[in-house]
Amino acid sequence: MEPYTYSSLEMLTKFMNIDVSSNHIVMVLLVIGLATFYFACRRKVHIYLIDFNCYCPPSSYRLPKAMFEENNAYDEMEQEAVDFISKISAKSGFSDETSIPPSLAQIPKVKALTFALEEAETIMFTAVKDLLAKNKINPKSIDILITNSSIFCPTPSLSSMVVNKFMMRSDIMSFNLSGMGCSAGIIAVSLAKDLLRVHRNSMALIVSTETLSLNWYTGKVPSMLLTNCLFRMGGSAILMSSRLQDKHKAKYELQHIVRTINAYDDQSYACVYQNVDSENKEGVSISKNIVNVCGDVLKKNIGTLGPLVLPWREQFLYVISILCYKLCSRRTSIYTPKFNRAFEHFCIHSGGRAVIQAIERNLKLKELDVEPSKMTLYRFGNTSSASIWYELSYIEAKGRMKCGDRVWQIAFGSGFKCNSAVWKCLSDVKPDITTAWRDTIHSYPVDIL
Repeated sequence: MEPYTYSSLEMLTKFMNIDVSSNHIVMVLLVIGLATFYFACRRKVHIYLIDFNCYCPPSSYRLPKAMFEENNAYDEMEQEAVDFISKISAKSGFSDETSIPPSLAQIPKVKALTFALEEAETIMFTAVKDLLAKNKINPKSIDILITNSSIFCPTPSLSSMVVNKFMMRSDIMSFNLSGMGCSAGIIAVSLAKDLLRVHRNSMALIVSTETLSLNWYTGKVPSMLLTNCLFRMGGSAILMSSRLQDKHKAKYELQHIVRTINAYDDQSYACVYQNVDSENKEGVSISKNIVNVCGDVLKKNIGTLGPLVLPWREQFLYVISILCYKLCSRRTSIYTPKFNRAFEHFCIHSGGRAVIQAIERNLKLKELDVEPSKMTLYRFGNTSSASIWYELSYIEAKGRMKCGDRVWQIAFGSGFKCNSAVWKCLSDVKPDITTAWRDTIHSYPVDIL
């Protein structure tokens, strides 16, 4: 006679001494089925960008190129360093409208914590105050606060400074990101997205800036002098939400975030590096290979982003070109997807003229596609993590943003990182007279010689 074999359910119930009838089994299966159906049909959390604001320095903070070169001559620099700065300044693509804090315009320059705190407070508080007032938001309604500044990291933190200034709630979730470079703005958006999805029906405020007062290099190493030539004063405040009732007043909805970091590679890791020179003067070194490093990390970022946004035809042509390239012993070229068919607008980090031109060339973008980046670099300089928001503000000020348009924000940062954010416009955006471009938008674009 065959021995009777217990099923798993029977063994479990026998061991637990439970009398399970067929009705009980049906009830358990029904509960499991309903739970599965609930989680499968659970409402997707949409992340909205309600509005943003960029800091516009007063005209008294301007740094004309002639003044920049004259100040360097009084800083007891060697003539070789002065000549290098003049050469870079001539090719920078900057106008005479870029700005620095007043402490750096003095002769001799004054570097002190007091001035750095004053600079950070001026930028952050102005940007946040104007943003909240424009959208009639009570600071106590903010649930999440994220600040980012790569090098300047005081105690109390920048986020605590904002909480203190605007008397925000004691249970606000506050974060301060440092050391993340010019791509920290998108990293802050990524963090806000994750927090808003976990804490539903919440509102997040992001403040991005970079202070110059303590970070101005006073030595003579060319790779460190580059930062003085490129970085200028600026900052932004961004208001995001996961509240369904905010959809009607939101400008954009977040579609994708893709982050890439090449820190495992020594060349990429050391491309932008904070260090001291032989005279023990602190500064940030920028490698000559930065354009190549940007290209390598951008390819990896696009490799992840492309399948999410490109039309099937572009993906198909790209895959076929790779197969032909390998089968034909690399005698054919690899097809470059037309990202204009995936996006209507591009916000490329205005880290420098060479970087923008390299991306324009490699992605085969049109002049109109890179206009916001070039004009932002020309008007405001490299404002670090805030630059992509000045570019988006430029597009809006020109009246080009229409309902359904897709925007690709690309930012690069130390590490080396490339981060992408994709937004979809929810309604036509009318030009705003209160933006950082309010007084000058009519005069752009300009030809940069």
